[in-house]
Amino acid sequence: MTFADKHAPTGSEVTVLKNARIVLGNEVVKGHLSVADGRIIAVDTGVAPQSGLDLEGDYLVPGLVDIHTDHFEKHVFPRAHVRWDPLRAAMAHDAQIIGSGITTVFDSLCVGATIKNPERREILAPMIDALEKAQAAGMLKSEHLVHLRCEITDEETTALTEENIGKDIVRMVSVMEHLPGRRQSKNIEGYIERRMAETGDSRKAVELATQELLNFSDDISAKVRPAVVALAHTHKLPLLSHDDTELEHIDEALAEGISVSEFPCTQDAARKAKRHDMHVVGGAPNIIRGGSQSGNVAVSDLMAESLVDILASDYVPRSLLDSAFMIAAEEALDVDLPTAVRMVSKTPARVAGLTDRGEIAQGQRADLLHVGLHDGHPFVKQAWRAGQRVL
Repeated sequence: MTFADKHAPTGSEVTVLKNARIVLGNEVVKGHLSVADGRIIAVDTGVAPQSGLDLEGDYLVPGLVDIHTDHFEKHVFPRAHVRWDPLRAAMAHDAQIIGSGITTVFDSLCVGATIKNPERREILAPMIDALEKAQAAGMLKSEHLVHLRCEITDEETTALTEENIGKDIVRMVSVMEHLPGRRQSKNIEGYIERRMAETGDSRKAVELATQELLNFSDDISAKVRPAVVALAHTHKLPLLSHDDTELEHIDEALAEGISVSEFPCTQDAARKAKRHDMHVVGGAPNIIRGGSQSGNVAVSDLMAESLVDILASDYVPRSLLDSAFMIAAEEALDVDLPTAVRMVSKTPARVAGLTDRGEIAQGQRADLLHVGLHDGHPFVKQAWRAGQRVL
């Protein structure tokens, strides 16, 4: 009787995945693993003593955990002024998520509106409802949870948060502020020039309107931000600060009991966050592109100082898998594959309060990826969630 047979629950069918390079927490081993009742029951090196699915020497990695992707909204609005049915959008989004190797995804849904996106107030509830319905009906391949990213400059954000934060699917909250000259949009001069071109107004008129917008928004955020923070703490949900740029942003987050700095925009902010034991989330697309799309700090520069704990896909789901293998292949970063994989699996899972997944280890949920590698590009050949093949 093998180790796997001895540890399988009575009457359970054991699935063996063999001849794989298994990415464990701290090393890559050649071997096989056994799954029963949706759990990993054994991980062994060497040749499997029994028949099983031959992975032909490819990688076996834990299913990825993405704590921030905006991509669901892009399927709800596939083109400007075209609004898609949320349930159909959820299925299209899910196909892209599982195809990217993400077995647990936190869909980051905007709570509250911005000037450019007033429709976000009305689509929030239908999007959550679609995810709940599709998941309950078994229509989704990945497990979908919700990350409420709350726009503190909208006076309706508090009420929208209250209406949705108690739902079981909601598992994470972040506070964000999208204003010209603030956080990720530090270049206020660029904003003023764009507004002049769009409106035809004079510089003086645009500058005055911009200052009025900032003053009005500050009055709102002074009420909304503490309300959202209090709601997150009341519901005992992980709370993140979005786009920290100044040292004062880290001070504010620490005073509010926030333990995660998501997408810090400057090296100084990331350094201070780490000094205070905050987890730092970087954008995986930033790694792939070699820099920020908005002109902020490059994640590779943060990684060179070991300032990043987690990578999130942000706006390109596929970037998570690519970035892990890219980081491991970059000699200058001195990051091995197990460490890179932890950044997109175990660490985000633990920060999100999920202790049952994110690593290949006995007793963990069998969320697994069979990954091939061609010319440096990883690709998903098969995927399992809770032991069931979903791709």
